[in-house]
Amino acid sequence: MAKNFIIACGGTGGHLFPGLAVAEVLHERGHEILLLVSEKEIDTVALKNRTEFRIEKLPSIGMPSFLSPAFLRFLRRGWESFSYCRQLHRRYRPTAVLGMGGFTSAAPLLSAHLLGIPTYLHESNAIAGRANRLAARWVNKVLLGFEACRSCFPKSECLVTGTPVRRNLGKKLSRAQALSAFRLSSERKTILIMGGSQGAGQINQLFFRSASLLKDLPVQLIHLTGERDDGLAAINYQREGIIAHVASFHHQMNEAYSAADLVVSRAGAASLSEISQFGLPAILIPFPFAAERHQHRNAAIFEQAGAAEMLEESDITPENLVRLITNLLADDQRRQRMSEAAATLLPEHAAEKIAEIMEGK
Repeated sequence: MAKNFIIACGGTGGHLFPGLAVAEVLHERGHEILLLVSEKEIDTVALKNRTEFRIEKLPSIGMPSFLSPAFLRFLRRGWESFSYCRQLHRRYRPTAVLGMGGFTSAAPLLSAHLLGIPTYLHESNAIAGRANRLAARWVNKVLLGFEACRSCFPKSECLVTGTPVRRNLGKKLSRAQALSAFRLSSERKTILIMGGSQGAGQINQLFFRSASLLKDLPVQLIHLTGERDDGLAAINYQREGIIAHVASFHHQMNEAYSAADLVVSRAGAASLSEISQFGLPAILIPFPFAAERHQHRNAAIFEQAGAAEMLEESDITPENLVRLITNLLADDQRRQRMSEAAATLLPEHAAEKIAEIMEGK
């Protein structure tokens, strides 16, 4: 029997894409899905062709300091979201509401809780943020990406599901097929550089400064820069004679992952879930200003498992970055061990598990 479900999943790619993965599973099972997202451009762009879902935007913002002048605006916008969600829940009558994290999830979960609707919260990171610690009080169950996060919710019923991976990610391709999509050579090792859903300016700058050291290595690059740096990166690599495919983003990420011998990435939970699914060795550079330093905690789990090397952004120089890249690419057995560790680190089929929980199975 078809049911109605609400998934609050906007604000960042780390919330949006895992939420979309769950929505796709529920939709395939014949259910109706309403997505509650933020007013940010990333949500608008990512969802512009998703006509199979009903989509509503909420006027929510991140929580500032209590002493900040912006705190009153935060409260006002939160009340607007809560009032809107309460009316929406009464009209739409969802079977369950899922929040994928952040303050976009807070109002939908609280209003559903007060109406007696089953609620679930997903925390993808190894340490929970403020919004999820608060929202956990209003849910039937907290769903975790990492076992290490269980201690953040001592009074909640928790279940480790892993972090859902977007369904349109695609399956692993042969290396030759993937490289041909970028017109790259099978004779060289390939480094995939990415900064998450919106790019990472500091990682881009680091590779710009490292180009003169990379040019003599038998490597080629797939560099996904985000929206601002793609032109500069392309010019920089061309000047140094480095073989590189540069783009602001790439829609068929299974091609990029399948082509890569090594990934250099931030340590957001969604990116790590995809790295794990494709079993890739990685150099992780956590975003130093992530809330609760959650990217450091995420990266540490991969490092301790032998799946990645972690570098502090403040400590990296072009010399030590290129030295680490050189050592890893020269040691096929080490990269194979890292790959095997990454592939077994996180639970599989997270989207299906969460969909079943929402269905009451």
